[in-house]
Amino acid sequence: MRTLERLVRSAKAFGREFKRSWPELGIAEKPKIGIALGGGFARGIAHIGVLKVLEEAQVPIYCVAGTSVGALIGACYCGGQAARELEAVARKARFRDFARWTLSRYGFASNDRMITFLDTFLKGRRFEELSIPLGVIATDFATGEGVVFRSGAVIDAVRASCAYPGMFLPVNIDGRVLVDGMLSHPVPAIPAAKMGATHVIAISLKGHWTATDAPRHVFDVIGQCFAIAQANNAQQWRAASALVVEPDVSGFGYDDFSRTSELLESGEKAALAALPEIRKWLAAVPSMTPYKSGPAVQLPLADAQLPQESQSF
Repeated sequence: MRTLERLVRSAKAFGREFKRSWPELGIAEKPKIGIALGGGFARGIAHIGVLKVLEEAQVPIYCVAGTSVGALIGACYCGGQAARELEAVARKARFRDFARWTLSRYGFASNDRMITFLDTFLKGRRFEELSIPLGVIATDFATGEGVVFRSGAVIDAVRASCAYPGMFLPVNIDGRVLVDGMLSHPVPAIPAAKMGATHVIAISLKGHWTATDAPRHVFDVIGQCFAIAQANNAQQWRAASALVVEPDVSGFGYDDFSRTSELLESGEKAALAALPEIRKWLAAVPSMTPYKSGPAVQLPLADAQLPQESQSF
């Protein structure tokens, strides 16, 4: 028995020493690739095209952080829906599947129909049940803080992340009034990095809210104002990204659900263009490791300028 105990202690000590000396030997650890999915309403269908290419290329995804429609797609993907399954859903989805017009001083629509939609397609109802770690980003209306949900019920967190001000009613979770995560993290690269990702791929759906010079209605006014503000404040999330993928969605409206094929193709093209860089990360590792990796990227997360956020664990 004493001999066995000595062997166990020796094995544990060897394991600790091996782990400690691994980087000292100049052998890089496999990259932890995080995906940051930005907002963009119907243009978020392009996210599915990106995920499809990464999936087919067998790029290992360590975690996903999503804002607004990015949270919706991220929840379904992390819950076990393959990209091709999401593609089939996107071809049938319309604005009415998520929204219900209502009369309220807080907005013109409720996104409570999202409960039924997500209940149908989510394979995991709680964050702890998801196959890939997920962070869902909303914004505290009172403080302006970014709120990162990583535990508990998924559906209400996604609804809060998608509660676009002026259009959708705010969502109350545990006494906090929450609105769209785009206000605090339009592309949640910083939350993805804080979740442990060493290489964050930021998917930005950059584009104007409307293709017309003059606004058609109040939603165009609100949406275009947010688009301008986000474009002028992109430096922080870009600094936390190892790679920025920008599908060409400039010619698409926020409600262009009928143009699914074109949006998917836009996402696929952007991801294919980014694959060579991603493969560099996965190129040189010892054969004993399950993934291939390159040198880790040091992300500048200590910047005092970064927006504050709270986390729900």
